[in-house]
Amino acid sequence: MENLIQLVNKIQQACTALGDHGEEGAMPTLWDALPSIAVVGGQSSGKSSVLESVVGKDFLPRGSGIVTRRPLVLQLHKIDEGREYAEFMHLPRKKFTDFAAVRQEIADETDRETGRNKGISSVPIHLSIYSPHVVNLTLVDLPGLTKVAVDGQPDSIVQDIENMVRAFIEKPNCIILAISPANQDLATSDAIKISREVDPKGERTFGVLTKIDLMDKGTDAAEILEGKSYKLNFPWIGVVNRSQADINKQVDMIAARKREMEYFANTPEYRHLASRMGSVHLGKVLSKHLESVIKSRIPGLQSLINKTIIELETELNRIGKPIAADTGGKLYMIMEICRTFDQIFKDHLDGIRPGGEKIYQVFDNQFPASIKRLQFDKHLSIDKVRKLITEADGYQPHLIAPEQGYRRLIESCLVSIRGPAEAAVDADLIQKSMSETMELKQYPTLRVELGSAAVDSLERMREESKKSTLLLVDMEYGYLTVDFFRKLPQDAEKGGNPTHSLFDRYNDSYLRRIATTVLSYVNMVCGTLRHTIPKSVVYCQVREAKRSLLDHFFTELGKKEGKQLASLLNEDPAIMQRRTSLAKRLELYRNAQSEIEAVAWER
Repeated sequence: MENLIQLVNKIQQACTALGDHGEEGAMPTLWDALPSIAVVGGQSSGKSSVLESVVGKDFLPRGSGIVTRRPLVLQLHKIDEGREYAEFMHLPRKKFTDFAAVRQEIADETDRETGRNKGISSVPIHLSIYSPHVVNLTLVDLPGLTKVAVDGQPDSIVQDIENMVRAFIEKPNCIILAISPANQDLATSDAIKISREVDPKGERTFGVLTKIDLMDKGTDAAEILEGKSYKLNFPWIGVVNRSQADINKQVDMIAARKREMEYFANTPEYRHLASRMGSVHLGKVLSKHLESVIKSRIPGLQSLINKTIIELETELNRIGKPIAADTGGKLYMIMEICRTFDQIFKDHLDGIRPGGEKIYQVFDNQFPASIKRLQFDKHLSIDKVRKLITEADGYQPHLIAPEQGYRRLIESCLVSIRGPAEAAVDADLIQKSMSETMELKQYPTLRVELGSAAVDSLERMREESKKSTLLLVDMEYGYLTVDFFRKLPQDAEKGGNPTHSLFDRYNDSYLRRIATTVLSYVNMVCGTLRHTIPKSVVYCQVREAKRSLLDHFFTELGKKEGKQLASLLNEDPAIMQRRTSLAKRLELYRNAQSEIEAVAWER
């Protein structure tokens, strides 16, 4: 069971090294899932003395005002024999055997983080103490609750400390060690007040009563210790700390423990409670309870770690691999990104990814609709037909049929198809492909270069496609299909009467017949172009893009030198930082997974 507390100690240290100490952020936190015991009390409640009694050493800074300004994660390790010593996580290779130096280092490390202006910080200090006189236990000493800011501290310090304490103890995995002085009314206890707010049923709270020996004569704390005045799920524990005079005289802690036990055993009001009083009993109870809580949390902890590992791996895969160091590696990475982009572009065209259907929509809907909007029937009104026919005849009217008039009418209609035909060439998937190539988000410079190369290449293909498409339209009005007119029914009436004036030469019925014939021919050509223009676009642009876009990328890359290649992989600093953070956090979770599985097998 001792391995369970050591396991949590290891994970807590790794969390702090990573910057995970339970604060909200974009990264998942493991700290909050770990069971811990937080020590809560007001200033002058005897909180520091309780901790020193449990440890059996003087090691905490003392003084007036707010002394504890950062959480102190105190990890106690029981050793069989040998000299007692302490280690700080921020000084991993240094052993402290002088506990006065430990006290000074706590003060110095606090100032290094918060400055000397008596500010506070939620970044914890990790202190491990190895001694034959302790039990395996981890406690988190929190800043003492206060009601007044001292000189040099901001007015918000009172609320800041309360917020920090509440943030620690409101977590469901936190066991609360509420320190209250017996010589003050329990109703005014800062520790009990804030504990009740976050744990109203007292299911996670251990009550510790200090300064029992300093109560007014004729009063005692028996009812509190018996759980009658304020009931908690766990029995209250009373302790008798050293007085300030004892501290000044440097009274030995072992002797102080012995005197504490004698006090409870010899005081009539507490004699019946003596077996569960004192700092030694407090340490044992907390150690046993912490082991029990950790054991019960292991399945849930394993589930959380496994789930988070999957999430972190998924996010790392989404962000992409880090940049290669050598030129060859950089070139290979860029080529792979180009291949990825090229494949995504092809997938859009081939229907594996959405987007290719937009090209078909252009061919099947937009192009026919744009031709229909040309409204050839209005273009072939009686007045326009008469005007073009008479202009085509010139000074000498036609003999049999107005052939030149027919040609001009057909040409004027077919020329207008160039606009819709040109628009059909401009369907573009390049931006969609770029947005779905994740690596391009990772490397903004490469995104610009690759996008520019792709646009240039597709623009060249688009121009070729446009030429071919417009050529199809030009061919239709450059050479008319004679068979269409030969198959028309012959009319005995030839139309014009040469005795009439030039502008009365054709009657409306005949002009309507010409308009109808021209419209039929134009519709026939439109039907043909509706099939041939998509073929031209696909052959000259879509097919060519699928075939040669990647070759164009590689040609452009071949023109660049080593430094230019490196500049293409200038990654967004925010992405680099997030990848590093995710990788470290993933390593933490994997190590925690291995440690927990090893302990679980031992159980």
